[in-house]
Amino acid sequence: MQNFIVEITDTFGGEANYSWVRRYLVKSTSFRGAMSKVAKRYGAGWRNKYSSGDSAEYRMPGACIVAFVNWVEADYALEYPKLYNVEAI
Repeated sequence: MQNFIVEITDTFGGEANYSWVRRYLVKSTSFRGAMSKVAKRYGAGWRNKYSSGDSAEYRMPGACIVAFVNWVEADYALEYPKLYNVEAI
């Protein structure tokens, strides 16, 4: 299992706005698996816009929200909840 940080925020003009943000620490085997866990809990319908190396972006069609999924090392995954208000999934 790998560690992923998922940030979900609103958009304005198609770009991430960050007027609100929800952050999750997810253990999964892939970006898709991480978003699948988030979608099961908070709503399905996410579509992959792009993936590269250690990050991916997902959009929800018809909604002004975006999800950024980033792979992180285990050491950072332990420190991340201390830095931000994060929910583990």
